[in-house]
Amino acid sequence: MEFAYAMSALAAGISVISSGIVGLGQGIATGKAAEAIARQPEAKGSIMSTLVIGIAVAETTAIYGFVIGILLLFANPLLK
Repeated sequence: MEFAYAMSALAAGISVISSGIVGLGQGIATGKAAEAIARQPEAKGSIMSTLVIGIAVAETTAIYGFVIGILLLFANPLLK
């Protein structure tokens, strides 16, 4: 039972790491969008809409990782 809890905790930690990786990717994407707007201010609308859609998709990945981590820790039937 302790081994199952340890593996669940390890898997939860790995799944939550995805949030940090997604944050890094969102920061890079935002920086590149700012550069693109600085180079072509007239294309701001299309750049911003593409950025918002991309960040929304990336954020859902982070939320899924967080939810899986919570489920692994608190809803594991092997631990009861």
